[in-house]
Amino acid sequence: MKSFLATLVFWAILAVGAQAASIDSAYTKIKLDNCQVQEIPAADEGTFGGSWLCAGYKGMPVYVAEGDLRMFVSFGIGAEGERAAEQTLPNFNTVNETLEWRLRDGEAFATILRWFIDNPEGGKPGSILIVTQVVPGATCQIARIDARANQNANQMARQAADTMAGHYDCSQEPQVLGTPGALN
Repeated sequence: MKSFLATLVFWAILAVGAQAASIDSAYTKIKLDNCQVQEIPAADEGTFGGSWLCAGYKGMPVYVAEGDLRMFVSFGIGAEGERAAEQTLPNFNTVNETLEWRLRDGEAFATILRWFIDNPEGGKPGSILIVTQVVPGATCQIARIDARANQNANQMARQAADTMAGHYDCSQEPQVLGTPGALN
């Protein structure tokens, strides 16, 4: 019986390890000059900065919009209709051009993108990692991590993507993980 249990535990550990080994990252760039303009801001509308459709991992659409000096980013076919396309941070913000895709068996299931937020007190802008699950019909931000307040922010973002993406309820606000810092 002990040998059977030991064998069972061995195979369980091996299965978990094999599953973890199938998660990887790929990186693409968001360069709006290389993206297709979706909507040009109207001359009489001073708060809408436009929207673009960019190519992401394996050509997956990346929707980027700017309004009232805030960015909105979503992913997949119909990305502009997903919840992520409506989500941003309260501070004026911009996004980094490097986009990390979390992959399971080569398929994207989440993204991690660094957003820079204005510091209302002046000085150095904040740095926030936003994790977005990529699920058709349920693409939304699931976690936010202040990269300045958390020394291991990248690791935290990957762990959030790997454990939360795919089953997050998009009617909920994204979870703030670690020390909130500028996310208070």
